Amino acid sequence: MALSTISSWSSSSFTSPWLYDVFLSFRGEDTRDTFTAHLYHALIQKGIRSFIDDDEVKRGDEISTKLLPAIEDSRISIIILSKNYASSTWCLDELVKILECKKSKQQIVLPVFYHVDPSDIRHQRGTFGELLAKHAENLYGDMKLHMWKTALQEVANLSGDHLIINGNESKFIDGIVQEVSRIVNHSYLHVAKYPVGLDSKVWDIMNLHVSVGTNDVRMVGILGVGGIGKTTLAKSIYNSIAFGFEASCFLANVSDTANQVYGLVQLQETILSKIFGDCKSFKVDSIVMGSSMIKHRLPSKRVLLILDGVDHLNQLETLAGGHDWFGEGSRIIITTRDQHLLTTHGVDSTYKMRGLNQDDALQLFCWHAFRSEKPVDGYGEFVEQIINYAGSLPLVLTVLGSDLYGRSKKEWESALDQYKKIPHQDIQRILQTSYNRLSENEKNIFLDIACCFIGDVFDDVIKILDSFDFCPNFWIPRLREKCLIFELNGKLQMHDLLRDMGREVVRQESPKNPGARSRLFNHEDVRDVLEEDTGTENVKAIVVDFLEDDDMIRLSSKAFKKMKRLRLFRYRNARFSGELKSLPNGIRVLDWPKCPLQSLPQFHGDRLVILRMPFSLIQEIRLEFKNLMVMDFRGCEFITKLSDISSCPNLMKINLSYCKNLVEVHDSVGLILDKLVNLRLNGCFNLKSFPRRLQLRSLGFLDLNDCSGLQNFPEIECEMENLREVHLRGTAIEELPSSIGHLIGLESLELGSCVNLKRLPSSIHQLKSLGWIELNDCPNIISFGMEEEVHNGQPTNSTTSNFHLFLTNSGLSKSNFLGPFHFFPKLGYLDLLGSDIVSIPSSIKTYVRLWYVSLNDCKQLQEIKEFPPNLKVVSASGCISLESLPEISKEFNFPRLEWIGLARCYKVNMGNWMSNPAWNKAEMIFPGKKIPDWFSHCKEITSNSHRCKFDIKVAPPYNLDDIIGIAFCAVIEPVATIILAVSIMRGDTYARNYWDARAAFDEIDSDHVWLRYLTTEDIMHLRAVRVDRADDLGIIFESRDPNSVIFKRCGVHLLYKQHEPNTKDHAGHVPHHENIGNLANPMGGSQLSKRRRVDYDEYEDNHNIESNLYTQQRKPASTLEIKIFLISSVWRSSYVK
Repeated sequence: MALSTISSWSSSSFTSPWLYDVFLSFRGEDTRDTFTAHLYHALIQKGIRSFIDDDEVKRGDEISTKLLPAIEDSRISIIILSKNYASSTWCLDELVKILECKKSKQQIVLPVFYHVDPSDIRHQRGTFGELLAKHAENLYGDMKLHMWKTALQEVANLSGDHLIINGNESKFIDGIVQEVSRIVNHSYLHVAKYPVGLDSKVWDIMNLHVSVGTNDVRMVGILGVGGIGKTTLAKSIYNSIAFGFEASCFLANVSDTANQVYGLVQLQETILSKIFGDCKSFKVDSIVMGSSMIKHRLPSKRVLLILDGVDHLNQLETLAGGHDWFGEGSRIIITTRDQHLLTTHGVDSTYKMRGLNQDDALQLFCWHAFRSEKPVDGYGEFVEQIINYAGSLPLVLTVLGSDLYGRSKKEWESALDQYKKIPHQDIQRILQTSYNRLSENEKNIFLDIACCFIGDVFDDVIKILDSFDFCPNFWIPRLREKCLIFELNGKLQMHDLLRDMGREVVRQESPKNPGARSRLFNHEDVRDVLEEDTGTENVKAIVVDFLEDDDMIRLSSKAFKKMKRLRLFRYRNARFSGELKSLPNGIRVLDWPKCPLQSLPQFHGDRLVILRMPFSLIQEIRLEFKNLMVMDFRGCEFITKLSDISSCPNLMKINLSYCKNLVEVHDSVGLILDKLVNLRLNGCFNLKSFPRRLQLRSLGFLDLNDCSGLQNFPEIECEMENLREVHLRGTAIEELPSSIGHLIGLESLELGSCVNLKRLPSSIHQLKSLGWIELNDCPNIISFGMEEEVHNGQPTNSTTSNFHLFLTNSGLSKSNFLGPFHFFPKLGYLDLLGSDIVSIPSSIKTYVRLWYVSLNDCKQLQEIKEFPPNLKVVSASGCISLESLPEISKEFNFPRLEWIGLARCYKVNMGNWMSNPAWNKAEMIFPGKKIPDWFSHCKEITSNSHRCKFDIKVAPPYNLDDIIGIAFCAVIEPVATIILAVSIMRGDTYARNYWDARAAFDEIDSDHVWLRYLTTEDIMHLRAVRVDRADDLGIIFESRDPNSVIFKRCGVHLLYKQHEPNTKDHAGHVPHHENIGNLANPMGGSQLSKRRRVDYDEYEDNHNIESNLYTQQRKPASTLEIKIFLISSVWRSSYVK
């Protein structure tokens, strides 16, 4: 950026950002030496900077390049519309440019109708009409003429001044000068020395929120954390639009003034005096009086009121109580750090501030630090560290850049180290204002988060803070509304500079003695206090977070003795040596993973709420903590027993996962813990004794996965409506008790790899909420619980409309599954992958809700006798023994069928599936070498090719608008064993790509036939023109990877509304199947069958397939081109297991 930019920024920051106050646009031969000269002289006499083009050189056809920047740099344009104004193309170009700047730069346009009737200009009649007609002769069809006409109509509709013939010209000019003086005498606020990145924010809020020009009264909030630039933005908006209002007022630092004695009264007086211009006549005696005066006087004015730095609702209620306090078209802009304040006051919209992007942050810092746009050589690494530290906050970049300006590299290096330890005092002071205004509970929570919980799971932090009696569910939302914290991906986060501000508040509690501070988080301070025994009763929380995992703390045996108010101890990464004898009795959270102690230190623990010691050397768990809610000893290898837990009645979570030597869990765990919600014992391989009875009414999750020594599941002794999930995978259980029917809220039951499991109880069919059973790898299951009659032979079963059953790699050949009993009548999803099933019997058709069946790699499967009536997807790839499919008739039996995957089913007899075009409702892949006979357009490809194209010209009696669908077919020869996928797209470069998820095939290793049908509705997703507006069709089959697959044959078939014979294609006559139209559209007419589409863009992102891989020469609008891509990939859709 040139040095002139620095100069213009510096000056414009304090004064008008415009180079000129007024630009005069006029027709020289009409008014240069008369009206325009007099007006220009009057403006100059008033000190109004005015631009007039006084070049006597004859103007050419194009507008002078010096006039364009003059127009852009002028605050007001006065357009003197005289009778010959429209004769000059120069003037007309000026007019267009002026109106552009009115929109883009919020400039003011004042039209002067000099001896002309505005309606003549508006309707372009009289002299203006004649002049435009002459231009039309020379510019026939030129867009410029249209732009001129539009501009003249627009300017004629603006409010302006009309001087009639023989009018008082001197008085008329005085009126114009007074109006201009009112506008230009508006004082400008200092915005910023270097307003980097500001223009885009001003544009956003002006266009999306403020919307000057409408008659409604609008209140707009500007929300953001301290230092993000709210005030700077508000000032810039004020400078941009204040002159367009009858009156304006910018109240800075509202909260600071309001908190002073009579502060609100003072603010009310300021508003009244700024709006009405007379300080003495507006004496306000009380807040109530001030509010009344504003409410009753301002509705007569169209005002701009900006309230900067509001932090309490009463400030808004007394200064801008409601929309009815202000005149039509008024705008009230409020800057604040508190979302709730804006919501409560009922603002119309809120603009949420964001920090600077990386480029703008770099530029802003460099302008302050180097007075240039880029870093000085040798300082780049320092600058990068600063940008990362500042975190895109303009305030911080400005303060630090100014602080480092002109300093040496050594000074920069030293300063950076200091910033990391102690924030810059100016930054601390500004950011700490947010903290100072918090309530006591909010301050405690804020400091706890800043020192202890950043990056932790949000819900976990809530529970910990709740254990401190801080009521976090009430206060945390308020901290969020004040922009002090936020949640990201379920974790609690805080801006780094706010974190540092909070930690500095704690450091200032005792700058020299860390042991006297409320919270310890710095690793050096923690080491000092724990090794030197310097802690005091002020210490409330300790977080051990060392830089290196191998750091050793030589723990004093009495390290915690003086810390009587310690409520939280969290360990993250350090090692301890020494013997710890006791902990403070009042501790509430003990979070100490990898604890080297073999037993818990001595302490009463009456207030202990959370006890987490995973992967520790603890051998025995003391269970005497009456308020304990969370117990986590997962991965503790030396724990062998969970004893009587009667003394911990408030437990809600128990986690003993992967305690591999745990043998016994006391019966009390299953009986007395009425509040227990979550019980995890997965991976306890030696667990043999588990409670024999369960009556845990609050339990919602039970995990016993991989407890391979567990042979029995407990009896359920009461209705447990909250238990949603039970995980028993890999256990030695042979049978579930019939009392499992008491788990009335059960939704998911996992029994995979239960190799001893033989039967399910009949009561399982009474569980109305059950929607998921996993029985994968259960080779010995023989009964699904229906040998006996249930509810007179009618199982109640799940109320879930899409019941999922997983039986992959299970032994079903000897079971009663799919036998005479109708199991799981609401079955919707069935996965039999790799099972030993031989036949799918006709009884499967009774499952009317079944829409998905996976039979992949069922190598013994020989026949599928029937499909369920509402089946959508059947995936049977790798069924090498499969020979027959259900018979179909001319009237398609399975109207919802979308996908049939038969890759590597080498024995399958497609039978009438190939000859019957009713398949058009489904997409298919199966071994084969032949295109169906009824395809009307076919090509045999003799040479190895990865591309095949059809140019189809539709001849009478048909047109493209008669088409209701297109069928595609390809015989594919894989060069190597591949996983194949299909993308269908329009050939236009600008088209969106659509991924067809059903067309992801299993590995194929021989010739396969692929069939696909698209309705015209499907095609609408792929094109810019309608089918009925195209003349020709171009169909291209192309392999994405020529080294993986080649085409041997391709086919296309058009399906029409009518039943007459098909037309010829370029290869000659091909017979048309007489029933195809009716089968494709059984309702007749042009009604289209709806099909499911999956957007290709998601696949494209995952595989880095750029759109330019598919670009090509654009076709004329009359050609509809569809491209079929075959893509070799390692990805599989959700339809293929």
